[in-house]
Amino acid sequence: MALLYLLVALVGMLPALLHNVHRIHDWCAEILELTGCTFALKGPWFGYFGNMDKFVTGDPDNVHCIMSSNFSNFPKGENFNKMFDILGDGIFNSDYELWKNQRKIARPLLNHQEFSYFLVSSSQSKVQDGLIPVLEDVVKNGLVLDLQDLFQRFTFDATCLLTTGYDPQCLLIELPMVPFSIAMDTAEEAIFYCHVVPESIWKLQRLMGMGEEKKLTQAWKTLDNIIAEIISMKKNKLNKETDTDKQGSLSEGRGDVAEGVDLLTKYISGNGIAESESNEKFLRDTIINFLLAGRDTTSAGLTWFMWLISRNPQVKNKIREELEVVLPTSEA
Repeated sequence: MALLYLLVALVGMLPALLHNVHRIHDWCAEILELTGCTFALKGPWFGYFGNMDKFVTGDPDNVHCIMSSNFSNFPKGENFNKMFDILGDGIFNSDYELWKNQRKIARPLLNHQEFSYFLVSSSQSKVQDGLIPVLEDVVKNGLVLDLQDLFQRFTFDATCLLTTGYDPQCLLIELPMVPFSIAMDTAEEAIFYCHVVPESIWKLQRLMGMGEEKKLTQAWKTLDNIIAEIISMKKNKLNKETDTDKQGSLSEGRGDVAEGVDLLTKYISGNGIAESESNEKFLRDTIINFLLAGRDTTSAGLTWFMWLISRNPQVKNKIREELEVVLPTSEA
């Protein structure tokens, strides 16, 4: 028994974590169910060289306290910023006044009527011109399709359009490999890696330019180059437009910068935003944070939704009936 306690003290929950890394969400859910929705994830002793201890909670009251009612008492801190440094000073990495200022700027833009219209019209266009043709081609040719990948392509295109007015065209029939999207995937994998190994290991990899940190560096460069090009195109476009042109119709922006009321247009053109905040780094950090927020959350939700329907086929007709009541006849 003493040997068991010693072993636990030395390695903590690391063996179980590594064993379940391929199903990390299911594993965390199982642990949360056994522990009353809150537990302390104990890292190994050698985590002293990079603390791996985590506090994990799925309790709604705790989440509300941390994320809302008592937010100021739970700063993300230095360790969080180290692991998510690719996000810069965006809203995910911000604390206190910086977080308040970012939220103050973003909230009215997201709630603006023109942006809401752009969200609906661009999303519908992406479904009709992108998602449906891919599904029809799959059915026609009897192909096997990875729905998770498909939804991630859909949400990345849609989120890019909403955020920047730029369409990376991930959602084509040939399902192309798009460097922009691949770089986002690589960056997220590297961030996840930082959570399952001691800080000393990934810092050493970064110093030596190897492993996941090498991939992150390459992905970071790709993201920065593409985002810088998007910002440059948008600024050039806005500089050439007259005030009348800026009121023009919306465009799908296939592979180019769309005309519309995307967030980047609003940030650059002002609308009450301080001049100092319309710099390259602020725009870059804002774009990458919104892309991260909009892509994986929605695609994961859609994937789980389809999985649940496949497990409960009896609800399909009920869902269709509800859609026919809520949506116009042409859309239903």
